[in-house]
Amino acid sequence: MGDEHGRRHNVLMVSDFFYPNFGGVESHIYSLSQCLLQRGHKVVVATHCYGKRSGVRYLTGGLKIYYIPWLPFLMQNTLPTFFLTLPVLRSIIVREAITIVHGHQAFSTLCHEAILHARTMGLEVVFTDHSLYGFADLGSIHMNKALQFSLADVRHAICVSHTSKENTVLRSGIAPEKVFVIPNAVDTAMFQPRPRAGSIKRIVVVVVSRLVYRKGADLLVEVIPEVCKLFPNVDFIIGGDGPKRVRLEEMREKHSLQERVEMLGSVPHAMVSSVLVRGHIFLNSSLTEAFCIAILEAASCGLLTVSTRVGGVLPPDMIVLATPVPGEMVKAIGQAIELLPRIDPQEMHNRMTRMYSWMDVAKRTEVVYNHAAATPRSNLRDRLARYFSCGPWAGKLFCLVVILDYIVLLFLEWCQPREEMDTVPSLSVL
Repeated sequence: MGDEHGRRHNVLMVSDFFYPNFGGVESHIYSLSQCLLQRGHKVVVATHCYGKRSGVRYLTGGLKIYYIPWLPFLMQNTLPTFFLTLPVLRSIIVREAITIVHGHQAFSTLCHEAILHARTMGLEVVFTDHSLYGFADLGSIHMNKALQFSLADVRHAICVSHTSKENTVLRSGIAPEKVFVIPNAVDTAMFQPRPRAGSIKRIVVVVVSRLVYRKGADLLVEVIPEVCKLFPNVDFIIGGDGPKRVRLEEMREKHSLQERVEMLGSVPHAMVSSVLVRGHIFLNSSLTEAFCIAILEAASCGLLTVSTRVGGVLPPDMIVLATPVPGEMVKAIGQAIELLPRIDPQEMHNRMTRMYSWMDVAKRTEVVYNHAAATPRSNLRDRLARYFSCGPWAGKLFCLVVILDYIVLLFLEWCQPREEMDTVPSLSVL
C-alpha cells in the first residue's frame, strides 16, 4: 500500500473550506483525498462545523471528517483562536497517528493555526495556496503578513499554477525552490457534453460561481447588459448565491432582462453538469482565482471559456482571456461567439480527459509528501531563527507566539500524556 516506493502517509487535511460548503477548494480537498485513499494512504479532514453538522462524519471511501465545533464568523472562516485550537488538533493528530499535516488556502484561519501547531509538535507540513491576492489593499496586507508567518517555518508548499507560485513567493517570501506546482484536475466522467444538432440559434453563456466580490460578481453587473445590447441572440444562465446576488437581480430588473438572464440560485455540485450542458460559453469573472476548477468542468462539458487572466488554465484554442475590465470582457465574449462554430464539444471533452486527472495530482502530491517525510526535523532554535528573520518587529512577535505555543504544548503533554491517549484503528482492522 502507498506509493511506488512503499511509503504510506497518514495525512490530515485542514481548511475552513470543505463540504457541505461548495467551491473549488472544497472539491480539490475531497477529490485529492479520495485518490490518496485509493493509493493506500490514510487521510483525515479537519474543518469547522457547518450548522448542525458537528463531530465526526464519514464520506465516500471511508474519508473521515472532523467537524470541529468552531462557528464561522466571516466568509466561512473561523475566528482566530491561536492556542485554543491546539488541544483539539493535538488530540486528532495523536489519535489518528498523523505524520503529515496538509493545510489548504491562505484565507483559512484554521489552516494557519494547524500549520503552527503541527510544526510545534514536530510534524512536517505541506501548504497549498489556491488563490491570488494583491499587495496594496488592507485585506491583502493583512493576509500576506499572516502567510509570511505561516510559511516562515514551512519547507514544502504547493501552488496550483505557475502564476500562483510567483504570487505566493512574492507575498510570503518563501524560497521558490520550496514551492511545487501541481495543477487542479476534473473528473471528466461526471461532466459529459450534450450532442449538438444543427446551427446554434441562441447562444447561452453560463456562469456558475459564488456571487461575491472576489469572484467578480460586480464585474458581471457591468458586462451582462452590454453583451445583451450588442448581441440580441445571447442569453445568460447564472448559478450560484451570495451577497452580490441582489445586485445582479437589480441589474436584470433595471435593463428588463428577465427573459434573457436566468438566475438559478445555489446549485449543488451534483447538478452543475446539468447546468453547464445547457450553455455554449462559460464565463469566469474571478478576480483572485489561481486555477479555477469550474473552468475545467465547463471545458469537459464542451463549453468554450471566457475568463479573466487570473483564471486561464486551458490551451489557447479552448479559452479567451481578458483583463478584468468590463470593456475587455465584453470584447472577449464577442471573440468567443465568433469561435463557437469551430468548437467540437466531444473533442474538447476527450482532450480534457487526457490532460487532467485527479489520480495524477495525487501521485505528484505523494512526491511532495515523500520530500517532507525525508526532511530532517527542526529544533526550536532553528524555528525561532526562521521566524526572527521575518522583520524587526514582526520577527520578534512571531517568535513570542511560537514560544507560547510550545509552552502550551508542554502543558498539554503533562496534563494528558500521549501514551495515555487511545489511537484510532484503521478501517482494515475493523
